[in-house]
Amino acid sequence: QVQLVESGGGLVQAGGSLRLSCAASGTVFSISTMGWYRQAPGKQRELVATMSRGGSTNYADSVKGRFTISRDNAWNTLYLQMDSLRPEDTAVYYCHANRLLNNYWGQGTQVTVSS
Repeated sequence: QVQLVESGGGLVQAGGSLRLSCAASGTVFSISTMGWYRQAPGKQRELVATMSRGGSTNYADSVKGRFTISRDNAWNTLYLQMDSLRPEDTAVYYCHANRLLNNYWGQGTQVTVSS
């Protein structure tokens, strides 16, 4: 089992920055992929960024060049540095982990970007 707890969300003006953190606990040693997803009101949950065990990253086109995903070496903490934030980035951001074909989700953290 893997437990995920997000933090770092909040209210920021357009053009500002936030850094989200995801603390992972449990059997983290066999996690294969971790990532960030978001869900805006009335919309489906969408991928923001992912990172594989080997360090490969993948970003949604809408956040490329503005967001950076990173982690500590032991998969204990996953980060999402968000710069040049836009009102359309407003959403609940969820941390995700895949381990042995099982998916785990955090409770989400709200990010609100005002114009």
